[in-house]
Amino acid sequence: MTPDERCPIGDQLLGEIYRASAHGLNQLIATISPGTRALLALYCFRRAHLASIGLAIAATCEEDDLTSLGGNNGVALFERSRETPQSISTGSRADGRRKITLAPGLRKFSSLEEE
Repeated sequence: MTPDERCPIGDQLLGEIYRASAHGLNQLIATISPGTRALLALYCFRRAHLASIGLAIAATCEEDDLTSLGGNNGVALFERSRETPQSISTGSRADGRRKITLAPGLRKFSSLEEE
């Protein structure tokens, strides 16, 4: 990935996708051409805050599109998007919130405060 990699869709549509519910996401994705959809899946998956959206978009892509546009990364994304939801590790807790961890140096600092 290069730092200047551009999103294959406009900012407005990307914002709508980011804010969409699961049902709304599928409707928005359906309006995007297959090649652009594969590029968007790859683009989103490479960004931590958009990775789950990237997986959802990749699940609507053909393997050939992801492979031809993403190479080995496209193959891996295609395979991962076809995994069962229980086997995809999201780092989430049962209540839907993400687990927050402290950096190693902060853990040491907080344990010193407790003493």
